[in-house]
Amino acid sequence: MTEVARLAGVGDVAPEPDDRHARRLAHAVRKPLLERASPPEEWFAPLMAAAVYDPDPSFCRWFVEPAVYAFGRRRVMAALVDYLRTGTDTERAGAMRAWYCAHVPLHADRSPAYGPGGVRDPALDETQDIRAVWLETSLRVFAESTDPQTCHRALLGLPASRSAYPPSLRGLLESTLASARAHSDPYIRRWATAADREEALPERGRSSRRRGLP
Repeated sequence: MTEVARLAGVGDVAPEPDDRHARRLAHAVRKPLLERASPPEEWFAPLMAAAVYDPDPSFCRWFVEPAVYAFGRRRVMAALVDYLRTGTDTERAGAMRAWYCAHVPLHADRSPAYGPGGVRDPALDETQDIRAVWLETSLRVFAESTDPQTCHRALLGLPASRSAYPPSLRGLLESTLASARAHSDPYIRRWATAADREEALPERGRSSRRRGLP
């Protein structure tokens, strides 16, 4: 947080207990971050670190949003995938919170970093393949992590619909569902039940139509 404030040219605020001091710094840098048309490259890593280490899922947006405007949604999401893949449990939790914020809608009048003359290069925000990597990494984190909270967060942050996963992940998804059905965490078991229920609905619909039922 202090590094982001330094880069943004924001003077340090009056010292307070750690949590309030960090929050006051976050308030102080929010506006300058969005007002910068072309943040330098050195801003990217501190912005992502601040987003991942902020424990509040609402406030971490203050760092994710300007990063998305300035560096592109694709690059931000790729950085969060890296945190999820190789980070500590704390960093993985932060990456999951920041991932939600990385879907923030973009508007030309929100930040001058949107693009020259209000025109943005669509390649900056092309993320279909990155989203697939996030799904795969989350499934693997669930399978491999020994931390119960990390497993819980990794799985429950994923869609419970098979149609949301590319064909290349169907095998991994089915093995995940098998583990989730027998898991000790009731919320994880409910996630598996929701996926199974969603899968059964189309077949029930086809059966009903064959029987002439509404």
